[in-house]
This record gives sequence, C-alpha cells and structure tokens, in this order.
Amino acid sequence: MKHLADRKIARFFLSLTVAMLLGFGSIAPVLAQTNLTTGVNPDAEEVEAPLDYAEWEKFATSADDLIGDPNSTDIRLETLRSEIASWREKFLAAQGTNAARLTTIRAQIDALGPAPAEGTTEAKDIAARRADLGKQLTVLQAPSIAAVEAYSRADGLIREIDVLVRERQTDALLQLWPTPLNPAAWPEAMDSVLASAKGLTDELTTNWQDESKRATALDKLPPIVFLLLFSALTILRGRALIEGVAFRLLERGQSNAREIWAFVASLGQIVIPTLGVLAFSTAAIMSGMLGPLGEVVAGELVVFGVIVFVARWIGSSNFPRANSVQTHLRMSTAARAKGRFLAQALGLVLGFEVLRKAFLPAGQLTEASNSILSFPTILVAGYFLFRLGKLLLRNSNEEQGDEEDLNTAQSFATRLISLVARAAMAAAVIGPFLAAIGYIPAAQGLVFPMVASLGLIGLLLTLQNLVGAIYSVVIRSDERGRDALVPVLIGFFLSFASAPFFALIWGARIADLTEVFTKMRDGFQIGETRISPSDYVLLAVVFGFWFLVTRLLQGALKTTILPKTNLDQGGQNAIVAGVGYIGIFLAALIGVTAAGIDLSGLAIVAGALSVGIGFGLQNIVSNFVAGIILLIERPISEGDWIEVNGVMGTVSGISVRSTRIQTFDRTDVIVPNSDFVSGMVTNWTRFNLSGRLIVKVGVAYGTDTRKVETILREIAEAQPLAVLNPPPNVLLVDFGADSLDFEIRVILRDVNFSMAVRSEMNHEIARRFTEEGIEIPFGQRDIWLRNPEVLAQLAAAPARQPGEPVALVEPVEEVHKPSLPRKEL
Repeated sequence: MKHLADRKIARFFLSLTVAMLLGFGSIAPVLAQTNLTTGVNPDAEEVEAPLDYAEWEKFATSADDLIGDPNSTDIRLETLRSEIASWREKFLAAQGTNAARLTTIRAQIDALGPAPAEGTTEAKDIAARRADLGKQLTVLQAPSIAAVEAYSRADGLIREIDVLVRERQTDALLQLWPTPLNPAAWPEAMDSVLASAKGLTDELTTNWQDESKRATALDKLPPIVFLLLFSALTILRGRALIEGVAFRLLERGQSNAREIWAFVASLGQIVIPTLGVLAFSTAAIMSGMLGPLGEVVAGELVVFGVIVFVARWIGSSNFPRANSVQTHLRMSTAARAKGRFLAQALGLVLGFEVLRKAFLPAGQLTEASNSILSFPTILVAGYFLFRLGKLLLRNSNEEQGDEEDLNTAQSFATRLISLVARAAMAAAVIGPFLAAIGYIPAAQGLVFPMVASLGLIGLLLTLQNLVGAIYSVVIRSDERGRDALVPVLIGFFLSFASAPFFALIWGARIADLTEVFTKMRDGFQIGETRISPSDYVLLAVVFGFWFLVTRLLQGALKTTILPKTNLDQGGQNAIVAGVGYIGIFLAALIGVTAAGIDLSGLAIVAGALSVGIGFGLQNIVSNFVAGIILLIERPISEGDWIEVNGVMGTVSGISVRSTRIQTFDRTDVIVPNSDFVSGMVTNWTRFNLSGRLIVKVGVAYGTDTRKVETILREIAEAQPLAVLNPPPNVLLVDFGADSLDFEIRVILRDVNFSMAVRSEMNHEIARRFTEEGIEIPFGQRDIWLRNPEVLAQLAAAPARQPGEPVALVEPVEEVHKPSLPRKEL
C-alpha cells in the first residue's frame, strides 16, 4: 500500500505539471486558434475526431454497475474514476465543435431581424432564408448538445465515486477496535511480534544455508563492505560535520549572505545521512540474505531515515543553535535546545511507526493486535507533541505580552503560532484518549497528521526566512529586506502553494486535488460564457501590455513632446493625466474583449451600483467629476498660490479626487475637488506673478502730510521689485481716532515676495520717519483717582471684623487722552 501511495503521489505531481503546461504554458500559440467564448480549440484533432457515444454508453452502464457493487475495491474505483475523467475531458473539448460556424450562423439570423410576431408574416425569401439557417443551426448544434449531455453524465459518475470513496474512508476512520488497555489481548499482540521476528530470522537463516546465495554474497562482498563503510561514515560523522560547518557560518556574523550559505550547507544534514541509509539498505538487499519481509523492511528503512533527518533539519532551522539567526520564534538558548530535541523525538516516533507497519503489516494482524501495537506510538507522539505545543504557546504568550516591540507582521505570526500550538496540544490530548477507547484509526488520523503539519509549517517558516535573507542581499539592505513587501508576498504564495500538501496530510486523495485543479482549469459557466484561468491570464497579459504602452506614452509626452509646446506646466500635467486615465480604461476594455468575457450580464450589477453611487458615493463621484473639470478647464495648476476655504498655500498636486495644497507652514492640506468648483477660489499667480501690495502706516496729528507722502513715495519707488508703470500710489485714506492713516499701493513683479517686500518697506519707513522727526502714534490711557486720600485711610485702618459693614469708596474716574501719540504695531 505504501508503494501504491508513492505511485499516486508521483502521478499527482506529474498530472499537475502537465496540467500547468497545458493551461498556462501554451497560451500564446493556442489562443490564436481558440474560441474565446468556450475556452477550447475547435480546430484541434480531438475535437474533429468523432466520439463513439455508443461505446461511452456501454462504458457508463458498466460503471454504474461497478459503483453500485458493494464488493468493488477502492483501487478499482480509483481506476474507473481515472477512465471516466478521460472521457470527460473529451466531452469538454467536444462542446466547442462547430463553434465558429455557429457564431456565424447566429450572426446571419440576427441580421435578418427579429422573427415576425404571431399573426404576422414576412417576405417569402426572408422567411425561407430564416428557415434554412435554422435547420443548419440545429444540425450544427447537435454534436455540442450531445457532448454537454455526456459531460454531465461523466461528471455525475465521478461525483458518485468520490462520495462513495469518502464514505468508506469515514467508516474506516471511525472504526472501533478493542481497547489496547485490556491486558487479556496483550499476549496475542506479543505473539504477533514474535512471529514476525521469527519470520525475519527464518528468512535470514534459510538464505544463509543456501550455498548458492552464500556464494553470491561472498562474490559481492567488496561492494557490500564499501557500502557499509560509506553508510557508517555518512550517518555517524557526515551529519555532524555538515551541521558544524553551517553553525560556524552563522556564528561568523549576521550577514544575510552567510545565512544563505549556511542554509545551503545545512541541506547536507538531510542528503548525506540519507545517502548513508540508502547505502546500508542497498548493501542488505545486495547480499541476497533478505527474504520478502526483510526487503520490505530494508526499503522502508530509507523512508525512516528521510523522516528522521528532515525532522532534525527542520528543528535545527527553526530552533537554531546560533543566537544571531533571525527566526519567527524568538526564544532563549535553553528553549531552542528543547525545541530541537522535541522535533527530533517526533521524527523518530514517525519513523518507528513506518518501520512498525512494515515489520507488522496491519493486514496480517487482528484488530486487537493492531490496537495494542499502535497505541504506544500514539501515546509517545502525543506526549512529545503536547510538550512542543506547550513550548510554542509559552513563547507566543511571552511575545504577545510585549507587543510594543513587535511590528504588525511579527504580531500576526505570533498569533498564528499560538493558534497552531493550541491545536497541537488539543490533538496531543484527544488522540491518545481516542486510542485508549479503541478508536485507533481516528487517533492515528489526528496525531500523526498534526505532527506532519507542524513539520510543514516549520518548513514554510524556514523558507520565509530564506526569502527574506535573499531579498536583503539583492537590495543590499539587511534592515529593510525582511520586512519588505516582496518577501511577504512570496511567503503568502508559498503558504497558498502548500495548501495541497496540507490536504494530502489530512487525508485528501490525489483525485480530490486533481478534481479541484480540473474545475479551475475548465473554468465555470456564466450565462453563455465559460470563464477559465487561461482567460484571466490572457486578460492580465493584454492589460499589462497596454498599461505599459500607456505609461511609455505618458513618459514620452511628459519629457519629450509637451516641453516643446507653449503649454504651461498645468496644461502639460492635465494632458498627461488624461492620457493615463484613457489608456487604463482602454487597456481594461481591450483585455476583457481579448479574453472573451461578455459584459452584457453586468447590466443588472451596473444598475444596482448606480443606485449605490447616487446615495452612498455621491461625494466621491462629485469630487471625481470636479477633478476632471479641473484638469480640463485648469483654473489652478501645480505651483499656483491659491486661497480656498480659508486655506492659503501652493498647489503641490492635483488628482482626480482631491488637490494637495502645501501651506506656508510646510503642512499638506488635502482639499476635495468639489470645493474648487462650487466654492470661491483666489488664485494669486494664475496668469502672471505680478500683484498689488498695500502697506498701511499712521502718523501723528499735526504732521506735514505732503512731506509724509513724498517720503513714502520715495520708499516705494526705491523698492527693486516694484513696478514703475503704473507707478506706486501714496494715499491719505482716513483721519483715524489717533492718527492720520496713509496707504502705499504698489504693484510687485513677483507677488510671492510680498511679505519680504512689506517687511523691508516697514524697516525703511521706520528709519526715514526717525530721521525726519515724524512720530508714529500709539494708543495710551491715563487713570485719574478722584479721592486718593480715601485709599490711604483704608490702608491705614485696622482689620475689619466679621460682620462689620464695608466702607464705600467713591468710584474711580477713567480719563481718555486722545491727543497723546500712539505706536502702530
């Protein structure tokens, strides 16, 4: 059975590879001749070759009888299923028969117009042509309809076989054997072990007593001795040597390159000792001293070695001796040592279980003997599994207790490991309990798959660390490499790709996986359109190509063509953005059309979305439309100094939904585009950089106003950024409460420097007014006390007793003296 399972696994991977090549590898040459509506090639030889439906009916009838026979074996059902799957593939291909011709005839019928309503007639020649085309359509549709019917029956037979096999697997898994805790059955189990040992000994004795076999063994003695020496050297010293080399590479530093080389070297911990076990098994079989049972045990010895060495390697990779290695499990040195020991122990338990089944075949033992002989390995595996789960859970709890030091990815990995640890502990408790009751198959189907799943998870974590190290070397950054997006995506892909292996571990059949892959490859039907992964690949390829063309065109416009035109920067950006939006839309449309996806069925969905847009997405849609208006009309452009809704700054970016404004405080403000269309916007630098600056100044009453006017005009005209045509104006604008108010109105060449010019002019005004003795008034208030002697009496009076009335003081008079000068701020 084990060799049969190996052959099934090999056949599964072979079929998986072939299916990938057929489904993805030959898209380019095949799609040119493929009907994009059905996803099959109508010109292929398999489609043109007529199918023998009579032979299929005979085969399907016999398949029904075999499925209904309770004595049919699982092997026979699996063989039958494979044959039916072959027929189903032919029927699927035949569904595209005459597809091109059928499309042409339907187009011709549509060109004739709609059929006349009941009670009306149409021209005789059109009616005759419509009838003739209808007959041709019926004849051409017959092979496709027959193929669809046969495909449905074949698919139904496959589902019946799958259901029957799963029911049998469930019944076998829930089979109740005698409890292994019953001492009365122990002698029988011991007798079985002794009988197998005696059989193996008898085989060796019989073969040794055979002179011809003994002579053959002596003739092959030199290669046998060489294989045995090679086996002893590689098993006893090879693994330790390779492990030491990997450890020294890791301890020399924290470079990711050393970690990669250490990983490559560590693979020798599996390869070299496995070669040693294979050499030992080969030497034993080559001697000719083994009988049938001995050869089976020798063959399974290689499997035992692979399991043990892989388990040790996974333990060393996830619980490394070198403290400098970065792993998902941040443990102390003692905890890592314990983890390596538990991983090795679980590998030994699984390996011994394989040897036990080879040495004591289940078919040659009673249920009581199988129960008793299986219970110890289940119990020991559960013990070590519980300890490993407890170790992982303790480590996860410690890390979650200090989540401030963890990033999001590490926190997620910690929670995932905690969940896996709890599941392992639960399996470690439930499995031996079920075995003690007598549910040995259920216990084996729970404990051993959990151990294998932990090994596969450890392998995924090791590969994830390797991917992070490789990426760090590629980008030459040890800090950003492991947390970058690319390693995370690759790790997600590895996790997704491992799903079939997890399914196989937990009892899924290879036929189940091939069925899932077949359904994915064949696609699914939406109306009259069949969507398959090849369509998605073609859609992605076509869209990616035209998207790249769009980006290249945008780059050419932005760097080569538009700079040579008279358009300003805002107009250039608008054209580049518009080309990008149109290009992406056309790329999506061309990709969907090339993939043969009919979008007419999305009309209902589009109607429903329009309702949602009308209510929930109205703000987004309004901003989107406003963004298009901004890009077309261009009332603002990047680099403009604008003011909108009280926000003043420079436009740093315009997108379809919003506009980014950088204020003079160097902060970015995101303003919805609808505010620019519906609100009031002030653009200080839209068409030119010139703008008016107003500087206000006040002088004391009694100052010569003409003299002030002359001084202010000289200051304005002396400013380098001031425009002299029109010349600056100096105006006496108001008689204020405390001063005579003047304004300097000057046009600047670049309004962006208005604040600097204002400051410079104020400095010059202060200097010139000081030289000319002109006062700049400022507000001043004096407080007069009408009776200050009362305050003096109150200060000299003794303290007031509680309840004693308070003496009233006359109010304070406030006198305003407007004639005094004030200083303007």
